[in-house]
Amino acid sequence: QVQLVESGGGSVQPGGSLRLSCTASRLTLSSRALNAMGWFRQAPGKQRESVATISTLGNANYSDSVRGRFTISEDYAGTALYLEMNNLEPEDSAVYYCYARIPKAEYWGQGTQVTVSA
Repeated sequence: QVQLVESGGGSVQPGGSLRLSCTASRLTLSSRALNAMGWFRQAPGKQRESVATISTLGNANYSDSVRGRFTISEDYAGTALYLEMNNLEPEDSAVYYCYARIPKAEYWGQGTQVTVSA
């Protein structure tokens, strides 16, 4: 059974930074092995939205709201996916989910809470 586990969430002040990590069991977290992988987030009362993804070709894509502040990266051993978040804003507060997709399935982690407040 594939499981994705996020870590690194927490509470920070505006302008602060956090680094989220995602590890997987029974799945290689590599853009070369997956159709896609990335990070989504969901704030209370809002739909889940894509934050940053990496395609099979290794191309990173970011939502307009985080481009220039967040960086997605992978461990080239295929063991982890990261999201470096800088200059955090209160609007970034949400539960952040790790996501991975293969041809016949997609997987989600349980989420990690990020709270940005003064």
